[in-house]
Amino acid sequence: MNKKTNPGLKIICLNRKASFNYFFEDLLEAGIVLKGSEIKSIRDGKVNIADAYAVEKKGEIVLINSHISPYKQASYSNHNPIDERKLLLNKREINKLIGKMQRDGFTIVPTKMYFKKGKAKIELAVAKGKKQYDKRATKKNRDWNREKSRYIRRSS
Repeated sequence: MNKKTNPGLKIICLNRKASFNYFFEDLLEAGIVLKGSEIKSIRDGKVNIADAYAVEKKGEIVLINSHISPYKQASYSNHNPIDERKLLLNKREINKLIGKMQRDGFTIVPTKMYFKKGKAKIELAVAKGKKQYDKRATKKNRDWNREKSRYIRRSS
């Protein structure tokens, strides 16, 4: 089965844990302010956004807890792996996100990082955390779908 993907998109890393832990309200794309050694490391695929989240600092949205491994060839001018990275969004988008975070109790979680036309982008989800019983229901539903597909496959 061939998956249809956008030819201009090269996915670097996914946050598969996010869809299990959160209900997604809205998805949006943002650019990231990076240093030279960071982009080299990202091109090598040495990125982890599993525990990352975004917060508001001084009217800007900042990505926290994203891990970009140090680039070996960068020697003395290397970057800090767990640094705060500024996200590039329009002022209107920033105000909308800040309002949702403060009023409605949403959080901003990165779902995937990818290259689009040579630029590193990150897909952010405005999300609400799942309770324990929601996670159990998701797991139960997933298991039932797996069993159902097995029954269908055996019967045909």
